[in-house]
Amino acid sequence: MEKSQLVFVPWPSVGHLVSEMEAAKLLLTRHHHLSITVIILNHAFVDSKVHNYIESQQASSLSISNRLQIIYLPKDETELSSFSSFFERQKPHVKEVVLKVTQSESVVDSPKLVSFVVDMLCTQMIDVATEFGVPSYVFFPASAASLGLMLHVQKIHDEDKFDPIEFKNSKAELQVPSLINPLPSTVMPAEMLSKEMFLFILSNARRYTEAKGIMVNTFMELESYAIESLKMPPVYPVGPILNVESDGRSINQEIMQWLDDQPPSSVVFLCFGSMGCFSKDQVKEIASALERSGHRFLWSLRPPPSGIGASSREDPQQVLPKEFLDRTAGMGKVIGWAPQVTVLAHPAVGGFVSHCGWNSVLESIWYGVPIATWPMYAEQQFNAFEMVMELGLAMEIKIDYRNDSGEIVKCNEIERGIGCLMEHDSNIRKKVKEMSEKSKRALMDGGSSYFYLGDLIKEIMDN
Repeated sequence: MEKSQLVFVPWPSVGHLVSEMEAAKLLLTRHHHLSITVIILNHAFVDSKVHNYIESQQASSLSISNRLQIIYLPKDETELSSFSSFFERQKPHVKEVVLKVTQSESVVDSPKLVSFVVDMLCTQMIDVATEFGVPSYVFFPASAASLGLMLHVQKIHDEDKFDPIEFKNSKAELQVPSLINPLPSTVMPAEMLSKEMFLFILSNARRYTEAKGIMVNTFMELESYAIESLKMPPVYPVGPILNVESDGRSINQEIMQWLDDQPPSSVVFLCFGSMGCFSKDQVKEIASALERSGHRFLWSLRPPPSGIGASSREDPQQVLPKEFLDRTAGMGKVIGWAPQVTVLAHPAVGGFVSHCGWNSVLESIWYGVPIATWPMYAEQQFNAFEMVMELGLAMEIKIDYRNDSGEIVKCNEIERGIGCLMEHDSNIRKKVKEMSEKSKRALMDGGSSYFYLGDLIKEIMDN
């Protein structure tokens, strides 16, 4: 069979990049005549975590490494006036890379370019695919419900001049085809409430119809209602696409040893993502709630990027209540960075207080650990709403919290949420355990995501 080449253009943030790299590996595992080139866009706005992740991928000895290559574009030093202009400047560089990849010295060995896979926010690269005469697919790393919201908001904006910024300041609710329940204004994704970002999202959503299909990081058993509401272009739910192989045990012996010493399902894990940080007053409320709850806890307490308001990981006592660490020494542990996947996989962990990033939601489902929602930014409020109100797979601490609001969630509210989260025989715990089994079966031969991925590969190869 002829060798075929796919080109991936991910959005350069870890939240998008990890699932897109895992999707690339999944495609290569399923079809041995495929090669994939991942093109990394490069600018000052690209976080160092992206570069660290890419380095780790290049260093790993994958059985598919000879068919997977990662290529950095030259660093764009131009001031970022808009994302759209940035992508326009990248198009010639992407074209140059693709030409080199598909025109090797030996014409016989050159893989045939069959399609592009572009991130949900990188649809301007569809133009480059068109120049090469190949179709594009969109990779959507968030939920099917949020894809439905994005497409619906674009439609009603273009047809009825709907403005989500005005919607935010109203008490109205929005009927969204991918949701059973009406959407409250308080959980609208943050990017839709910023004029500049909203225009960028609109420009991307309008181009989804040009794609041959959309790969979504979800699975039919989790989001059947939302998936079935999406008609054009074809949607391929191929998830959960996760990097569950990463093992933090070797570099986090202290954390893992502590967990090893705890009873099964007894620890509540608090982790709010790489950008999840709180004011000093909010940290004190969380600490008081943990102490009063009586539950064992592992708390990832991160400093803000500016260094204002919360402590460095070396000295959490700067922001924690006086003698908190001494009083809770037998029941809890405060850490800085947490190996989230490794912690969630540990049998001692019984609950997850989470910011509800979609990758974190899927990880918690995979390991059967129920979530208490505490969203921070981006589309996390929407994810929290879906998990609590639509799917009944999480309990609420807050659904509509935003980290730039200045709101302080009080101790008793947090304590109540943790108490509900750690109930051993709750209906939500049982539902999450059942969904965990379904998430694993979806990826197995005969499972729903396995089937959709096979369909997608067949279509790509038929191109």
